[in-house]
Amino acid sequence: MAVVSACKEEGTMTVHSLKFQGVHVVDEARLKDALATKQSSKIPWGRKTYFNRSRFDADLKRIQAFYQDRGFPDAHVANFDVKLNDKQDAVDVTLTIAEGDPVTVASIEFVGFDVIPPAHFSDLKSRTPLKVGQPRDRQLVVSAHEMAVNELRDHGYPYSKVSTAEDAAANARQVALTFTAEPGTLSHFGPVEITGNKSVSDNVIRRELTFKPGDLYRRSIVQESQRRLYGLELFQFANIEAINSELQPAEVPTRVSVAEGNHQRVNFGLGYGTEETGRADGKNHHLNFLGGARTAGAHLRLSSLDRGLRLDFNQPYFFRPHFSLGGEGQQWYTYTPAYRSIVTGVKATLTHRQNQRTSWSISLTSEHDSSAIANDVLGDLTLRTALIALGLDPRTGSQNGTLNAMGFDFQHSTADNVLNAHRGYQLAFHAEQAGRLVPGTFNYYAASIDGRHYLPVIGESVVLASRLQLGNIRPFGQDQVNVPFAKKYFLGGATSIRGWGRYEVSPLSGSGLPIGGDSMLAFSEEIRAALRGKLGGVLFLDGGNVWERSGGFSLGDLRYAIGPGLRYATPIGPIRFDVGYQINPINGLLVNGEPQRRRWRLHFSIGQAY
Repeated sequence: MAVVSACKEEGTMTVHSLKFQGVHVVDEARLKDALATKQSSKIPWGRKTYFNRSRFDADLKRIQAFYQDRGFPDAHVANFDVKLNDKQDAVDVTLTIAEGDPVTVASIEFVGFDVIPPAHFSDLKSRTPLKVGQPRDRQLVVSAHEMAVNELRDHGYPYSKVSTAEDAAANARQVALTFTAEPGTLSHFGPVEITGNKSVSDNVIRRELTFKPGDLYRRSIVQESQRRLYGLELFQFANIEAINSELQPAEVPTRVSVAEGNHQRVNFGLGYGTEETGRADGKNHHLNFLGGARTAGAHLRLSSLDRGLRLDFNQPYFFRPHFSLGGEGQQWYTYTPAYRSIVTGVKATLTHRQNQRTSWSISLTSEHDSSAIANDVLGDLTLRTALIALGLDPRTGSQNGTLNAMGFDFQHSTADNVLNAHRGYQLAFHAEQAGRLVPGTFNYYAASIDGRHYLPVIGESVVLASRLQLGNIRPFGQDQVNVPFAKKYFLGGATSIRGWGRYEVSPLSGSGLPIGGDSMLAFSEEIRAALRGKLGGVLFLDGGNVWERSGGFSLGDLRYAIGPGLRYATPIGPIRFDVGYQINPINGLLVNGEPQRRRWRLHFSIGQAY
């Protein structure tokens, strides 16, 4: 064992590196998190941590306790080395661990759980994180105990208790675990008391509760009701609890306690991205507009890619608890390399939210779409016939019309985190029909699907993220005037094929400007790895293309991009920096009016690409 001594005053030397040897059965990252001694950030402005001998000595005991909790009672630090680095201003710490043999689980028994339906009891045993033959992990024992209690409380036994016994088995290195249930009184929900609300009425709170007096008591229903209250965004605090539980009444009186937050929210933000350069956003949102938990808001945005004003309104509990009715009005400008579009109109949406993971909606849109082609395209007289086919006036290069459409959307997600998923999947489907049933200038049918999958490869530190997008617009008839420019597909940019900029992957005009298409296919594969602290790295492969005509998919035409990226975790999502390189460039593409010569793009934004 070696420890640096008498080199500098205690606490003035940073920890340059912290390494382990002999760690095989536990997650090394979690072991590091359990220690007070931390490695300093490699980033110049990152956090610096200093070596402290007393904390380090305590860490040696923490390591032993960490292993004991995971079923390795003989584990200990066999050796450690703390030495100065080459610059003599920091230390490198190396710890050698002797893990030893584990104490394993010989058997697991559940006693007194016959009050649970057999199918649910079998499911409880299959979901128990403890497994026979594996090390006896105390955290998993606690998790199994909590699961057992929750299962009883989800079948009408709110006062249930479960005791855990750990007995020696025939083998000294094995233990037998027994979970014994004391169900208590079978109970139903009783009267509901509401406290703490001021401007939000009792009726608004009661309609979010998914139980009523007389229903069988279920803990999951209480939790779902609490989530629904938080989902209103009206309350800083919301809690549902049983009253006088020590008396164990058969009818459980319940108290709903809330604390209202500020119902008026004003946000203003400035941002920068490699695609939109400067960006300014302003939002004003009222969370209890005219009472009844209705919401209304306004969103103003200014950037080089889009700008405009949106107004929105939402009526929750539209006749039934799971339904809501929303309305939106907007005037929105979008700028692409080939044309600009102006959308002015309204949209009404009826949404059914089955639970936190699944929802569907139907919508009705009525808007006026106006598009104008870029001067470079308009000045190319050889494109006169093509402009007419696209529905443009060849003299002015404009397209105008009324879009009346009906839409359907379905969303389902099992992802563990909205901002930075590590496991699960997301599925979104959209279908839209314009014209015919709701006549207007434009007549088409469109459908698109977006699927995402997240697979942890090495714990939570390495994740394989996959994405597949398909989209198709089919005009009624062969006349392209039936599809507004604002609905055309484009790819490229920070969230799709990252070797190109936004709107750069699509069919080209005769002069080389992207003009969008009616069919689209895109995919991405991304390996995300935690590097150190909040810093992460990414390697990605993107592919896809856009085709001019409906159903024009051709796998031989796909464009590909590869590259690395960096991520830095923040509370609002990871800060993202990606470098994409084109494997097969698009011949004839104009970027900013000039032929494309650069085969790489830089992307800087907040949030994962998908």
